[in-house]
Amino acid sequence: MNMTTTDPAPASGQGIVSLRSRHSHGETLRLLTAAFADHGIKVFATIDQSAEAAAVGLALAPTTLILFGNPKAGTPLMQAQVLSGLDLPLKALVTESTPGEVMVSFNSAAYIMRRHALAPELLDKLLPAERLIASLVSP
Repeated sequence: MNMTTTDPAPASGQGIVSLRSRHSHGETLRLLTAAFADHGIKVFATIDQSAEAAAVGLALAPTTLILFGNPKAGTPLMQAQVLSGLDLPLKALVTESTPGEVMVSFNSAAYIMRRHALAPELLDKLLPAERLIASLVSP
């Protein structure tokens, strides 16, 4: 699916936003991690899921999961609703299931807000990361 906005109700119906990247898989990863660092967003882990699959003899197209966040932004969400910690840190999945078609997928801010019944004033804690990802990968 080629979504160019951060629509909170994508086709999956589960609050997942998938944006086609205009960059290669490796370049998308590099740009995201550099932008996160530049904006004070910590990358807690980067998991090369295709390498993990290969390690057990299975094939998987290039697939990398980035766990990222900013405790200053995320902690108020967890203070308001501790179970929001199930969705924190935030995650972005960078995939290339079809050669040359790189997708970046993540849970929308609106979905996380609804899922945890968070107060509307907390939305501004989640939107900056969502907007940053979209600005880096979308045409």
